Amino acid sequence: MGAQSRSAKAGDAARSVASNPYVRRLIEDDELRENIRVAFEAAKGAYARMSNGKGPAKALMDDKKVQRDLRTAAESLRDASQQLRGRSTRRRFGLGKALLVGILGAALVLILSEDARKLVLDKLFGAEEEFEYTSTTTPAANTETVPSA
Repeated sequence: MGAQSRSAKAGDAARSVASNPYVRRLIEDDELRENIRVAFEAAKGAYARMSNGKGPAKALMDDKKVQRDLRTAAESLRDASQQLRGRSTRRRFGLGKALLVGILGAALVLILSEDARKLVLDKLFGAEEEFEYTSTTTPAANTETVPSA
């Protein structure tokens, strides 16, 4: 009788876990699992570097790799937390990035295209004027005579 109640309890537990929305989201969402995996690996790497004998306080303050690993773990956990709550974690292409791409594109066009450079210079400083030089002075007459032999 005890074995039957144990299997019934295990079945009930499995059904309750499967009906849990957080567990269901964890099972279905690949990006959520990836965020949790990245956070775990980064935290594991930070822990390994902090327990190398120098002391955790020194490692936290001086070791850039520990700081990077902890930052990565925190960002991944934040993203996973937002995904579990149902918030979108897609990062938008911000105005700053769009402006940077536009400036870089314009710079490349100006560097690579002579026609574009001429057009911009004409717009900024006006059209280039043709300049012809005509002398207002007349050349001096050759008054020296060469002696003949």
